[in-house]
Amino acid sequence: MTNCPTLIVTVGLPARGKTYISKKLTRYLNWIGVPTKEFNVGQYRRECLKIYKSFEFFRPDNEEGLKIRRQCAMAALNDVRQYLSVEGGQVAVFDATNTTRERRGTIVKFAEQNGFKVFFVESVCEDPDVIAQNIVQVKLDSPDYIHCNTEEAIEDFMKRIKCYESSYQPLDEVLDRDLSYIKIMDVGRRYLVNRVLDHIQSRIVYYLMNIHITPRSIYLCRHGESDLNIKGRIGGDSGLSARGEEFAKRLRKFIQDQNIKDLKVWTSQMKRTIQTAECLGVPYEQWKSLNEIDAGVCEEMMYEEIQEHYPLEFALRDQDKYRYRYPKGESYEDLVQRLEPVIMELERQENILVVCHQAVMRCLLAYFLDKTADELPYLKCPLHTVLKLTPMAYGCKVESVYLGVDSVNTHRDRPEVGIPSSTQKCLSADDVDNLNPLQV
Repeated sequence: MTNCPTLIVTVGLPARGKTYISKKLTRYLNWIGVPTKEFNVGQYRRECLKIYKSFEFFRPDNEEGLKIRRQCAMAALNDVRQYLSVEGGQVAVFDATNTTRERRGTIVKFAEQNGFKVFFVESVCEDPDVIAQNIVQVKLDSPDYIHCNTEEAIEDFMKRIKCYESSYQPLDEVLDRDLSYIKIMDVGRRYLVNRVLDHIQSRIVYYLMNIHITPRSIYLCRHGESDLNIKGRIGGDSGLSARGEEFAKRLRKFIQDQNIKDLKVWTSQMKRTIQTAECLGVPYEQWKSLNEIDAGVCEEMMYEEIQEHYPLEFALRDQDKYRYRYPKGESYEDLVQRLEPVIMELERQENILVVCHQAVMRCLLAYFLDKTADELPYLKCPLHTVLKLTPMAYGCKVESVYLGVDSVNTHRDRPEVGIPSSTQKCLSADDVDNLNPLQV
């Protein structure tokens, strides 16, 4: 993305959603292929202290507390340096309050010394309901309050916030005009963006301006079983089988029983998803971006046929399924890039049903469940099953609902790594030496 690694620095009082933002941003950047890692200073403090006693630790006149917190911040920054300078990371997210101009100046100096760009993300929220909701949803489950009752924990955390308020210096349009930052006000009601310097910062801003915290559910399913599914052939644009049509009818009943408010339905532009959605009896929107992965010259072939006619290609795909690109077709890596606008719009929406395809569903699922590129191509997305995703504070709850209609199993397990000897016999020595997973 950029030759110069980026250090994202959160700013804001406790219970303003900084960790929520940090985790979502880390998940998104990793999904689009930018190696990113989060460094939560609070976790360093817990590892250092082991036992949290009370808000007194955070009092501005607690010299011992200030010393420990400073040490924890520096330990986290040292790990940031290791990740960005040695381990090949491209983005580090430094998740802490960073409420004083002095602390932010220290971070900027650290970044300059190490050749990192800095981008600040400040979350400002004055809505007491949002703050209270955040405390209840997230902070009460913190290890800090594992031995407290709810009332004691809330009271202590409110006092902890007060400890920060007296010294909080928000990012200022004049004093901080030379810094790159986005200021998010009241969880996305307003934004202030200043000095976006490169492509990665632009992507970060665009993403953060699309996410929201409104409770909702995302339903993912594949089309009903198709005629080509029954024949064991990949890709193509065939219609539904009799069992696929039965699934579509049961999907309609399932959705009706869920009684979902203002549900939107998306499909691909391929027959099998459209025929599935037609049975629902509700409006739906077709997305070309949701079309199944393009298998190129292997469209409508069986895996056994691919192995016979294209043994090298078959072996290369088994070696690196995520990056392997079908001749004249696509790779999973290509598919993720194609689906990024879909993810952006999914983040903007509320309740939605996406009727899609196996490879597409794997990519979407990997985003929401924070799966690696290595795991993504082998996620199980069976036919005639609906996955209900409910975004939570720091993750996603998944419920799998099988609608009771038999179908073929199109999942292919991860093969043993290595090129089979039968394939190697078909290759010259040069071929084996020059295997290229992205060969077209």
